[in-house]
Amino acid sequence: MNVSSSPSALPSPTAQESRGLPRGARLYLCTDARRDRGDFADFVDAAFAGGVDIIQLRDKDIEAAEELDLLAVLQAAAARHGRLWAVNDRADIAMLSGAPVFHIGQQDLPVASARTLLGPGAVVGLSTHTTEQVEGAIRLSSSVAGDDGLDYFCVGPVWATPTKPGRAAVGLDLVRYAADAVKAAAHAGDAGDAGDAAGPGAVPWFAIGGIDLTNVEQVVAAGASRIVVVRAITEAADPAAAARALLAALDAGTA
Repeated sequence: MNVSSSPSALPSPTAQESRGLPRGARLYLCTDARRDRGDFADFVDAAFAGGVDIIQLRDKDIEAAEELDLLAVLQAAAARHGRLWAVNDRADIAMLSGAPVFHIGQQDLPVASARTLLGPGAVVGLSTHTTEQVEGAIRLSSSVAGDDGLDYFCVGPVWATPTKPGRAAVGLDLVRYAADAVKAAAHAGDAGDAGDAAGPGAVPWFAIGGIDLTNVEQVVAAGASRIVVVRAITEAADPAAAARALLAALDAGTA
């Protein structure tokens, strides 16, 4: 499916997508609090304007009160653009802020525990770094596990990145594995297209880690149709233009 790179609002979910990510959500941005620049509000607004679908605030160096303040800014920007926003790791922060998307790592809160705190309406995502973890994410997907399941997962880091020091790069092979595994699970459930179908195993997934304009087409060629980026937008002089360029590259790779 070739989705336009126009920064229009995401379509409303269908009945089959009542909780999960909208089918058009392809570009996910993680950012810190941008204390060094002092432009968090302007930055997230520009990123959404350029077509970013989801912005996650991920900053281990800020206290809870500051994070809640910044999340209120992020929420307002997301509402203006009809987009989504996410909290990383802290289920208490996600619950207090009313975050629509919550992301966890392999060593963080279990999905079932996150559901206990956040309820069935939150979109929950999980990081994966191995073939076993990819298979586990598919088994945990909401289309397999029901309302208590996982809504999306991320595969990476594809390339080494300073945002995850000490985390070994998984390379494009794991991206290919995830693409094949999700497709096989979807076909096993007669779900049709693996990327968007609602059947068993058809959980949306993103490639993450060191992805930018120089290599995004390699990621798409390996089977990913959704990406998570950090520096490709956070370090750009024009965040909106950077987002549009990444979406155009995704379009070119999936055309």
